[in-house]
Amino acid sequence: MEWKRKHLLGLEKLSLDELNAILTTADGFRSVSTRSVKKVPALRGKVMVNLFFEPSTRTRISFELAGARLSADVINFTGSSSSAKKGECLTDTAKNIEAMGVDILTVRHSSAGAPLQIAKKVNASVVNAGDGAHEHPTQGLLDIYTIRESLQKREKSIEGLKVAIVGDIGHSRVARSNIFGLRTLGAEVYVVGPPTLVPQSLESLGVKVCHDLDEIVPEVDVFNMLRIQLERQDNKMFPSLREYSKLFGLNKQRLSRAKEDAIVLHPGPINRGVEITPGVADGPRSVILDQVSNGLAVRMAVLYLVSGVTEECDGELE
Repeated sequence: MEWKRKHLLGLEKLSLDELNAILTTADGFRSVSTRSVKKVPALRGKVMVNLFFEPSTRTRISFELAGARLSADVINFTGSSSSAKKGECLTDTAKNIEAMGVDILTVRHSSAGAPLQIAKKVNASVVNAGDGAHEHPTQGLLDIYTIRESLQKREKSIEGLKVAIVGDIGHSRVARSNIFGLRTLGAEVYVVGPPTLVPQSLESLGVKVCHDLDEIVPEVDVFNMLRIQLERQDNKMFPSLREYSKLFGLNKQRLSRAKEDAIVLHPGPINRGVEITPGVADGPRSVILDQVSNGLAVRMAVLYLVSGVTEECDGELE
């Protein structure tokens, strides 16, 4: 299909064809990182700014490398050292940056909906790099791409696959993007964790809520282990990290009860020994480093696709 979206703000509204368009385009960019000259001229002459109001290592560097490998001019913006500290509003910051001739803005912000608000005010393409507890679409895409890559080696598809997303689902933008994308592709999604982190209301997203990881381990094809956000532990979402690890951490013993071809993902950064043990994170079923490599190809695909659209798709900014 022809890609018609000027922005990528989330996966919730993407169709099956649109998701497949991104994944297929990423296939074409996958080999660029293995070349002696790791660059293609697809975005030569374009200017891209990483507009990050939240700390980030993997996502920012991945977007920076993706832009550079497409031959775009890439500039990194840090909210902590910007005019936002002087009281400038978000959209004014974005509009002033765009006025310098910027074509693409990747936006990471602690407030849900921030990329959408910027997209309504600028002519540049906007890519959501994570907004509050709303969505993190490129992380969801790279997770899905990694699952798809593993399945292709076994001549299987995502349709009908059973995926368990384990951890703080209620506050996770990564989980939401995974849920939207995987369900559109036909997967069956379980969300797993204590009731304080995985409320029953999540069933409205079309997933199965589970508070007992051991109960579903034998039937799961993919385990996506989310980081326990240690900065939230003052809120006492569960009694202790030790107890959480005992009930919901993925270790070798628990994984031994899973299907032989089950794989393990983690969006990082990892709290080793909490949500996942080193033996599993570094083991043969782990595709965590593949996620990082695939993230580059997926973000190259997204930047390439949105850069070629001059008008937003009908209803995209509703």
